[in-house]
Amino acid sequence: MWVRRKSLRWLNQLSPFQLIAVYYLLAVTISSILIGLPVAHQPGVELDFIDVLFTAVSAVSVTGLTTVPTAETFSTTGVFILAMVLQFGGIGVMTLGTMVWLVLGKKIGMKERRLIMTDQNQTSFQGMVRMVKEIVLVVLLIEMIGFLTLGTYYLQYFEPGEAYLQGFFGAISAMTNGGFDITGQSLVPFKDDYFVQFINIILIISGAIGFPVLIELKEYLFHNNRLKTIQFSLFAKLTTITFFVLVVYGMVVIVLLEFNHFFANKAWHEIFFYALFQSVTTRSGGLSTMDINQFTEQTQLFMSSLMFIGASPSSVGGGIRTTTFALVLIFVLTFARGGNHIRIFRREVHNEDLNKAVVVTLMALFLCFVSVMLLSITEPYSMNEIIFEVTSAFGTVGLSLGITPGLTSFGKVLLMLLMFLGRIGILTFLFSFHKQKPKGKYHYPKERIIIG
Repeated sequence: MWVRRKSLRWLNQLSPFQLIAVYYLLAVTISSILIGLPVAHQPGVELDFIDVLFTAVSAVSVTGLTTVPTAETFSTTGVFILAMVLQFGGIGVMTLGTMVWLVLGKKIGMKERRLIMTDQNQTSFQGMVRMVKEIVLVVLLIEMIGFLTLGTYYLQYFEPGEAYLQGFFGAISAMTNGGFDITGQSLVPFKDDYFVQFINIILIISGAIGFPVLIELKEYLFHNNRLKTIQFSLFAKLTTITFFVLVVYGMVVIVLLEFNHFFANKAWHEIFFYALFQSVTTRSGGLSTMDINQFTEQTQLFMSSLMFIGASPSSVGGGIRTTTFALVLIFVLTFARGGNHIRIFRREVHNEDLNKAVVVTLMALFLCFVSVMLLSITEPYSMNEIIFEVTSAFGTVGLSLGITPGLTSFGKVLLMLLMFLGRIGILTFLFSFHKQKPKGKYHYPKERIIIG
């Protein structure tokens, strides 16, 4: 009893950001135990601890990088365990935890609301419980539609049991942007089936565009009072526009870079869907309709930049996030034109949000740079392969040029750290070291510093 009280006292002293990190570490621990169970593996398959841990971190962070072939390693029970972990990691530790708390009839206090706010990158306590309910409802509804659609459609490819298992896992993996697959070849077997690709594109976008955007869209489409006009928030507008601009931009650049290479002698519809799917999946999806090694190094490097940006805030994805990229880009353009304030859609952006965007971008660049440098020393792979692997891990994307299983133990641990930080977010990581300090009652004299 004394030990229990002591542990609870220790937890109560942690900040919300530190608690979120602890809860995700706990989720990784539990997931490792479940994934490591013999019943979760195919007969005769034994996994090393580092591979079990790597798979658990990849699943909780909904990345999809793996050191072992999923289809050949996990049994049907293991597939369901993996799907459960993906669901847990995708929706968020505090979101699912709060939902369970509500089902048990427990009251959600101020501390719990603060944790939800931190986990979902929100800036206000208002409506936290309602938001949790809507997130779970929207996600499960989309996954159910995806599962039934894909499962039924897969009847032409598989036996009924296998078809619906593929549909079930595929819908969860795509919606959570998990990147795992049980086909053994991602979506390469469906490279000519545009219906399967379209459904997966919709699921990937639904998971990566951000839960607040989905909730606002739901309210706009289904609100009862038609006389009341639904106003989209600045976040929803900026996120949606940035997200789809990046998708279109990515698709166009991939076509231009590969037009005389991979896309040579291919029909227009093949080019369109190959480029579209690869652009969408770099947001955080991790699934692919082709072997990325067939692309040129220039295209692979460009895709690395897209993966570094990642998905939207309060979504299932990682990276620096779309709004961070948008704010930094707009800030640079505004500064170049002599402006002092960022204005978007007749709204002015808080300086604090701009400061956060710049800090996140700089920290992410530094983190990825150091990771690339260290891996270039310890791993026997080209710089392009390492950059691709690092940005894929940090963006919790899951695309790979095939080097993940061959990494050293140090390389695997480093990628696990990148996946973990990519999932909880740079700000959560930085604020976990933050200590409240009283504001100073005085200021030192200011002096200019030469820049540039």
